[in-house]
Amino acid sequence: MIDLGGGHHARPITLAEYRAACTALEDQIFGGNSLYAFGPPVRSAPPLGESWNWGVYCGDQLIGWHHAHARDERTVYMADTGLLPAHQGQGLYTRLLPHLLSAFQAAGFTLVQSHHRATNNAVLVPKLHAGFFLQGLNAYEGGLNAALTLSLDDTYREAMHVRSGFRAARGEAARRLGLPSVPAEAARAVPARPLPPEAGPGTDLGGGYTLHRVSPEIYQEVYGQLEAAAYSTVSFDWAGAPEGAPPRGPLWAWLIAHGGHVAGWQSSRAWDARTAYMVNTALLPAHRGRGVYRRLLPHVMAALHGEGYPLIRSHHHLTNNAVLVPKLRAGFRIQGLQADDHGLLAVLIHSADEVYRAYMDVRSGLSQPSGEVARRLGLPLD
Repeated sequence: MIDLGGGHHARPITLAEYRAACTALEDQIFGGNSLYAFGPPVRSAPPLGESWNWGVYCGDQLIGWHHAHARDERTVYMADTGLLPAHQGQGLYTRLLPHLLSAFQAAGFTLVQSHHRATNNAVLVPKLHAGFFLQGLNAYEGGLNAALTLSLDDTYREAMHVRSGFRAARGEAARRLGLPSVPAEAARAVPARPLPPEAGPGTDLGGGYTLHRVSPEIYQEVYGQLEAAAYSTVSFDWAGAPEGAPPRGPLWAWLIAHGGHVAGWQSSRAWDARTAYMVNTALLPAHRGRGVYRRLLPHVMAALHGEGYPLIRSHHHLTNNAVLVPKLRAGFRIQGLQADDHGLLAVLIHSADEVYRAYMDVRSGLSQPSGEVARRLGLPLD
């Protein structure tokens, strides 16, 4: 038995008990989702193979489940997790997850995969926090799904970083990918750049960090001096100066300071008439892992929404969970994937408009249209 705290626990159950639990509870758990209704199947389902099933209980009451099954000799698929609404939002999934992953690792699997609605941040955040990486999007009968993969093999995990462009290929990961191993970089000397006197008054971010609004010219000057010290990702070399004009429109820029020196920066610009684009955020290596990015996000988001843009867009490497997790926690939603000169990137959108946020959930299949969302979609109202 797994103690989940607060009177909750999980224990193994049979496949038949899992299926009975689904019959008894799934309408209460998933009844608000939008799912395409197929007709009766005309083919028999393939053999399921080895499976793992847990019931989740509050005292003696069954309040949810988890079901997983082997997909191939290396991969286990976390196919189905459900909790009654009254027991959601209490951290049960987060506390259950490491026990499930330990069981899969003990069973000899290398990869763990799962799919979730693209706007279901309540599940995506704990999965990414546990080390899953975003690997794709697919449209199916339930809506728009995000595909996640966790590698229980450190070398394969490093190869996933290489494929996304987040890191260079080195060592054993490079050998297994058939790529030349890039020599490890020597520690870079980071120039000490005092905060420019032209910087605006600072906003306290805690821990001795402050956020300062600066002009685009000051930002470009600082960025040019410190860019090499801030990035280790692998980008395509265009091998020539750009011929087109840069995007027009407003540009907003901030510097992050610590101890009177620049610790990082953020720049944003207009994407279209409704959307601001968070172009570039970076912290110098000595200032990472301190929660600075998480604390600056609400200030930048408030400023961009305050400029009249209801939507904020950003792009991030698929395996950069250090950024994806705080972004999703701040209310951004996964909206797409793209391959560009920086690698494989996730497209995120934040909406300041509650109706549009609800619309995003409808489009992903997480909820059914009602009220103002249904009206704006031209659907009949109840």
